[in-house]
Amino acid sequence: MNSPRTFPAYGSFAEARRIGEILRKETVGGLLLVAAALVALVWANSPLADSYFALRDFEVGYEPWHLRLSLGAWAADGLLAIFFFLVGLELKREFVAGDLRKFSTAIMPIAAAAGGVLVPALIYTGIAWQQPELRQGWAIPTATDIAFAVAVLAIIGSHLPSALRIFLLTLAVVDDLLAISIIALFYTDSIAVVPLLLSFATIALYGLIAQRYRDFFGLRPFAAWAILLPIGGVAWALMHASGIHATIAGVLLGFTVPVLHRRAVREEARHRPGLAEEFEHRFRPLSAGFAVPVFAFFAAGVSVGGWDGIRTAATHPLTFAIVAALVLGKPIGIVLTTWLMTKLTRSRLDPELRWVDMIGVGLLAGIGFTVSLLVAELSFAAGSPEHAYAKVAVLTASVLAALGAALLLGARNRRYRRIRERDAVDADGDGIPDVFQGDR
Repeated sequence: MNSPRTFPAYGSFAEARRIGEILRKETVGGLLLVAAALVALVWANSPLADSYFALRDFEVGYEPWHLRLSLGAWAADGLLAIFFFLVGLELKREFVAGDLRKFSTAIMPIAAAAGGVLVPALIYTGIAWQQPELRQGWAIPTATDIAFAVAVLAIIGSHLPSALRIFLLTLAVVDDLLAISIIALFYTDSIAVVPLLLSFATIALYGLIAQRYRDFFGLRPFAAWAILLPIGGVAWALMHASGIHATIAGVLLGFTVPVLHRRAVREEARHRPGLAEEFEHRFRPLSAGFAVPVFAFFAAGVSVGGWDGIRTAATHPLTFAIVAALVLGKPIGIVLTTWLMTKLTRSRLDPELRWVDMIGVGLLAGIGFTVSLLVAELSFAAGSPEHAYAKVAVLTASVLAALGAALLLGARNRRYRRIRERDAVDADGDGIPDVFQGDR
């Protein structure tokens, strides 16, 4: 009789060091993200608000190539492509050498992410359905901000099980894939076929060169900047001209970068990172330290119109829909789907995890922020009341979800810390019974 399949799989705990490294990097990026958003909010609601909006709307670029864009659009379409390039790298790594390489271990986080997308979309639609002008915003609460969520986890979760961190990161990766698919399928008004085909061809060329000369680019960082970056820029520009959101090009480019497979790599190369790992090491500081905070700075600056504006936004159905979908829908969808998977299949959670921990993960996933702000910009026309209300709702929901997760997982972190302290004392031979290990 086959034993139940657990997630994370026991072999995946070899990734604990990589998970810890990501947590450390994303903590700084998450703090910069929050700081940039706060600066934008204060500036946009200060006596100097006109200067903020003038800066955001200032246009630069080459008009004949349809690249004369505002600084805010450059941040959303251009800088955010760096973030999505890293998403593509992480997706590739997970499918080739991570916890998603086997269906038996991938099914749990995939199902949880799908539930975390479906339930918020249904809650939003149920609340906003009576107002047709709000229906196109159904995808706003479906996304998770991995940088923000991981930053909160890193700050308050020093003693939480590694399995919890792995589950969150894997869930967030699949969530990003679903969000990318939604943007590509539902937020594209028209497609210019020729630029799209040329973009795909350029992406294929990028992947062919990266695959063929992986060692060359891995050993010579400047070569990647001089050769691959211009090719990637052309692919991005063609994707932008096609009408599909240009950040999709970043994902596809990242997905073409070769990843070392743990079973295929030669013994002598096991301790040398693959090209995807090299690129992640090089680009993550640029993404977390510059690209995403700059996007947050231009996206989060909303003029709420004083206390009257805050009261209007707080009572608007759009705000209720987004806040309820993110703060309640995300944890309900993730926990309920995970529970159903344990009942309907042979999949099981790791023995270290408890269901209260999964509620904490669900609350962390309710931090929409970056991608939710992007979808809000795609859903409602700039300058419309709905555009401002949606952003206020995303920011409010993200703060509420972060506070809820911090309170719950903070308490769990203290519990796990006491358990480890007791176990350490018991290991020293003072006679404390091992029954405390079950105090979860």
